[in-house]
Amino acid sequence: MKRICVFTGTRADYGLLYWLMQDILHDTELELQTLVSGSHLSPELGLTYRQIVADGFNIDAKVDMLLSADSAVATAKSMGLGVMGYADALSRLAPDALVILGDRYEALAAAQTALLLNIPIIHLHGGEITEGAYDDALRHAITKLSYLHFTSTEPYRQRVIQLGEAPERVFNAGAIGLDHLSRSQLMTRAELAQSLDWTLHRPYFVVTYHPVTWGDEDGPTSMAALLAALDCFPKHQVILTYPNADEGGRQLLPLLEDYAAAQGERVKLVPSLGQTRYLSAIKYADAVIGNSSSGIIEVPAFNVGTVNIGVRQQGRLAADSVLHCQPDQSNIQKAIQTAIQERPHWQAQGVDNPYGKGSASKAIIKQLKLLPKKPIKTFHDLVIGDK
Repeated sequence: MKRICVFTGTRADYGLLYWLMQDILHDTELELQTLVSGSHLSPELGLTYRQIVADGFNIDAKVDMLLSADSAVATAKSMGLGVMGYADALSRLAPDALVILGDRYEALAAAQTALLLNIPIIHLHGGEITEGAYDDALRHAITKLSYLHFTSTEPYRQRVIQLGEAPERVFNAGAIGLDHLSRSQLMTRAELAQSLDWTLHRPYFVVTYHPVTWGDEDGPTSMAALLAALDCFPKHQVILTYPNADEGGRQLLPLLEDYAAAQGERVKLVPSLGQTRYLSAIKYADAVIGNSSSGIIEVPAFNVGTVNIGVRQQGRLAADSVLHCQPDQSNIQKAIQTAIQERPHWQAQGVDNPYGKGSASKAIIKQLKLLPKKPIKTFHDLVIGDK
């Protein structure tokens, strides 16, 4: 049996990896290992590793690497701690491959470590562009450290090949998070309200805003503009979630907490919804607002509008239901109003989502079984007309 270790460092990548982990776990030719780190182990951010356990997965290794600080220096030091912890964990687990999704600094530290330990890296969601976050550079760096690639669209596959990866090792599998659409049992609106311990009796928004780590978009200023825009829709309730564990994220928490406290029952602040609650909340929302990648990739599959604020996701392919706006109150307010007005049309006509139909895990499993032991990677030189 091939030992496949899946790395997860945040609530976001775990939610996307869930069905792949299930499929590895139940495959007779594969053995699942899990390496859990990053914000999963942070009390401040909800100790989300407990959801992994609740879902029936065994955690084979935990690596606590987050420093409780909100600066670039702390992030860089956290990466160093991660490399040390991952070295011990991966040496002990000795997997035949390490699966990494996305573009975060925790993931880059894990990829660096696996490369030096001669563990092949399977990278998901390479080739994408997010010009407002240093995740953009981290993603391409992980691509160059990886052996096998599964992208979410064909243009992203071509970009990975452009980076020098051989076409026979790069597969357009679609966005893996969309597997939930056909395989997960989502909550009813009543079940969602009960799970949140909240009376969900009005139209509502789902809101997640992360710090911008590249560019001059000031997080607290943009967050204040977003909250002011939400006040212009007093008939709507709001489900707010915490930002991720990026530089600048902690300084947004007091703004969220003060806003929720002042709004009473209109606003529900949740550190982490978990994938099932999050997708269920999207399903019934009037709009999803913020700058999370899920607003670009998963939300259009529900025929719900996304208000994408600022530059963080700039450069990603996006459906027509994704409304881009500047991070000021007036523009955010206008985009929210458009999302509300267009929702009946999108619900009736559907939205063409460029990220696939939800069958990525099956494609990945097939290639994992074909993965050679200790494969040797060569650079692919692109020539005119090469596909």
